[in-house]
Amino acid sequence: MIKKCAVWIACRLGIGLIALSIGSHLSSAQAQSADLALCDRLAADPTDPDKPADVKGTPDIAQGDIATAIKFCKVASATSRRALYELGRAYAANQQLPQAIAAYRQAANKGSTSAMVELGVLLATGSGIAKDDDQARKLFERAAQAGNPRGVTNLAALAAGGAAVSDDPARARALLAKGAEANSAEAQYQLGLMMADGVGGPKDEAAARALFEKAAAQDHAGALEQMGIFTQNGRGGPKDETAAKGYYEKAAALGNENAKAALERLRCPYRIRDKAGNFVTNLCF
Repeated sequence: MIKKCAVWIACRLGIGLIALSIGSHLSSAQAQSADLALCDRLAADPTDPDKPADVKGTPDIAQGDIATAIKFCKVASATSRRALYELGRAYAANQQLPQAIAAYRQAANKGSTSAMVELGVLLATGSGIAKDDDQARKLFERAAQAGNPRGVTNLAALAAGGAAVSDDPARARALLAKGAEANSAEAQYQLGLMMADGVGGPKDEAAARALFEKAAAQDHAGALEQMGIFTQNGRGGPKDETAAKGYYEKAAALGNENAKAALERLRCPYRIRDKAGNFVTNLCF
């Protein structure tokens, strides 16, 4: 009887220990999940491909949330590359660039394409780190090849500055096409410019206009200006000066100086010159 009782006690004790272990594990997982949820709520990037669909994200971390974001993202980053990237964002918002760079590096090494892009931006601009266009290009390429639209557009921006793939415009055009398919307004705009000029492939004004129209629908100022030009001159589609004016007005409202000048030319289309042929003024009506 004593032996049976001892076995029964041992069994009950074993079951209790297992239950306690499971409970402890669940509690730890729930705590980690809560930390990540808070990190996401305060510091998630709306454009991050790692971000769950039900997380809204914030373009800029609110000043009053930075310390809290650092606290919870630091804990969550132990098991989440997304949290590592968000920790980098929080550090950057707090002007702690060395810490932000370290977090971005770790997240990028774990495959975060958004961290690759942010680290690439810092390297391309020399912000808080030695300027290195070659390393920036490699990071943008990795992000672009993984389908991150910002990786594509930043790679194209480097190319436009002669620092990246300007010696291979066909490849730049192919990368931009990936971003355009992902509905990146900047990629659509950049690809439209290449198509309009026949850079990196055949010239196709109709396709360029279609891309500008898609980007303009997302309030991209440059694309709105290009739509003004294309509709004013009938490039790649019907000519419509009234529509052109509307595009210019929207672009000008977003601060596009070229669109402002175009509106002024529409208002004052006649250029007065002196005997030597020098411009004097515009004649308005």
